[in-house]
Amino acid sequence: MSNAASRSPFRRPTGATWSALAATSVTVLLWASAFVAIRDAAPHFRPGALALGRLLVACVVLGAILIVRREPLPARGAWPGIAVCGVLWFGVYMVALNAGERDVDAGTAAMIIQISPVLIALGAAWRLREPLRGRLVAGMVVSFAGTAVVAAAQSQAGGSITGVLLCALAAVSYTIAMLVQKVALGHASALSITAWSCFVGALACLPFAGQLISDTSSAPAGALFDVVYLGIGPTAIAFTTWAYALARTTAGALGATTYIVPALVILLSWLLLGEVPTSLAVAGGTLCVAGVAVARSRDHGGRAGKVAPDRSAVRSGAGTP
Repeated sequence: MSNAASRSPFRRPTGATWSALAATSVTVLLWASAFVAIRDAAPHFRPGALALGRLLVACVVLGAILIVRREPLPARGAWPGIAVCGVLWFGVYMVALNAGERDVDAGTAAMIIQISPVLIALGAAWRLREPLRGRLVAGMVVSFAGTAVVAAAQSQAGGSITGVLLCALAAVSYTIAMLVQKVALGHASALSITAWSCFVGALACLPFAGQLISDTSSAPAGALFDVVYLGIGPTAIAFTTWAYALARTTAGALGATTYIVPALVILLSWLLLGEVPTSLAVAGGTLCVAGVAVARSRDHGGRAGKVAPDRSAVRSGAGTP
């Protein structure tokens, strides 16, 4: 690992700590709340404008942290990964998710995004030559069956399945970005990779600047708060606390915590927006999460199913909004 990585503020001590547990709790709650904030802001901000506004706020916060910590620039080998992660994770992912949540409720969107751990495992099997286990294939089938059920629920409710497809696109973009990020993390700290990827994502979303100015001028105070909150909480703070926790416990233990995100999203969406997915959508979402659980379960031989120990660590959490 490079000197930049060794100087990371997120050094890995032995064992899990209470601080790591607290950081994980903060991350999961903030990411769950993001789905609700996106849904709430959707009527007032177009998808690209919402993504750019959120990213600009996060850039200010993360840039300040980099300056205060005097974090060095990432090594040359990290920049290809930063570029891809910035465009796909902070760009395509966020815009697609924002667009998807215009047609799909927050809880349903969160359940669809939960197929990403299965996609990451599949990508690791192809890109990193990990064995394609039977449990992985079975989990993938179950998860995608769940996505089909969610799409059917959306259609049955008289809505467009475009939102479902956009959320699936977000999950695929996120998966590719996380696999690429693994290489970048070998050259720089998690904080540095996250911050610079965010900067790249903001640059990629600059074409939406006109929309952002227009939407901001007419948006109510609540929607403006949503944008600022998304930038500070679920983006700048949550990604940093996830990296902090990741350095202090195992990837598998952290990855399992993201399974509760859809449940939290449904609860928050009900409390704050009065919005509850249909029973068929809940059934489909449950299949999505169950497929992930099957894919990550132990084979009969006793070997734990992995999304790759460090590869899953790289995810910055499954279902990041």
